[in-house]
Amino acid sequence: MIDVKKIVLNKKDTILKALELLDLYALRIVLVVDEDNHLLGSITDGDIRRGLLKGQDVHASVETIMHITPYSIEEGELTNRQIFEIMRENRYLALPVLKAGQLVNIITLEDLISRKRKENPVFIMAGGFGTRLRPLTDKCPKPMLPVGGKPLLETIVLSLKEQGFYKFYISTHYLPEIIREHFGSGEKFDVQIQYVHENDPLGTGGALSLLPKEEINLPFVVINGDVLTNMNFGKLLDFHEKNQSIATMCVREFQYQIPYGVVNSEDNVIQSMTEKPSYFFDINTGIYVISPELLAQVNAEFIGMPTILEQQIALQQKVTSYPLHEYWLDIGHMEDYNRAQRDIINLDFGKF
Repeated sequence: MIDVKKIVLNKKDTILKALELLDLYALRIVLVVDEDNHLLGSITDGDIRRGLLKGQDVHASVETIMHITPYSIEEGELTNRQIFEIMRENRYLALPVLKAGQLVNIITLEDLISRKRKENPVFIMAGGFGTRLRPLTDKCPKPMLPVGGKPLLETIVLSLKEQGFYKFYISTHYLPEIIREHFGSGEKFDVQIQYVHENDPLGTGGALSLLPKEEINLPFVVINGDVLTNMNFGKLLDFHEKNQSIATMCVREFQYQIPYGVVNSEDNVIQSMTEKPSYFFDINTGIYVISPELLAQVNAEFIGMPTILEQQIALQQKVTSYPLHEYWLDIGHMEDYNRAQRDIINLDFGKF
């Protein structure tokens, strides 16, 4: 990604300087701003060519040829997919990004394409029975329950695809044919899906043993199939790799308020009293990044992911926690399922 400051001119700069920047950075566009960094216009090689054909001198100021109503986008308002479609339909190679009218960035088509594909696999654990959501799960695996008009598992796959992931493994156990029939090989969703089947439940950790270890040589994302989130998984992977961890667990701060006054005593003598205190804990979100070295150690036995991580900690391996600040919901109970139906209406899965 190019630093937008490198392709900025003021309106009194010359056409020759614009030509030099166009040649140097090969974006086919430079931007003109005022002293407060407000976008005034844009200049493409086409604008320069038309100006020269009309008799403009290369030493004339760029304000004589600049396009004064350039297309721009507001920071954070559009998803990458929406930006990509705008650029594709209008044949833009780059778009200026504004915040409160000021130029803050430029997005290029090359940026979007390079972000689009991540080679890191994603493992979605979708084999649970969903007993706490019965009778909804009597004939449907929990990850296939509709949320916002389509299966939750489809939302998980598509939101990760939006961030550039395309290699998926899905573990199945309960009613696997429903999942396989819906997703197939992943072709209709423009992703690749392979399935691993638990003949007997192996837990959130043991299912890792079914993955084709020889095919996985990069850190990979693991996510429970009943989690709804719009987190940035790319940042999670960056965090994991920067810290050189063998595993990373996503955690979420959880507040618990005791509904009574708490009394602290020693030898029956009151030392202090606190009215309805709140305590804060980091809880496991069911989202992880696992390095291939750890995958190689997992055996086909019933074991939970937290236990696997505790074993690694005991071996003095580096296990890190990544704070998740974006939206997250574990759909474990009926009230969670009902909340997901309300929340998904306003969730954005593509602002990365």
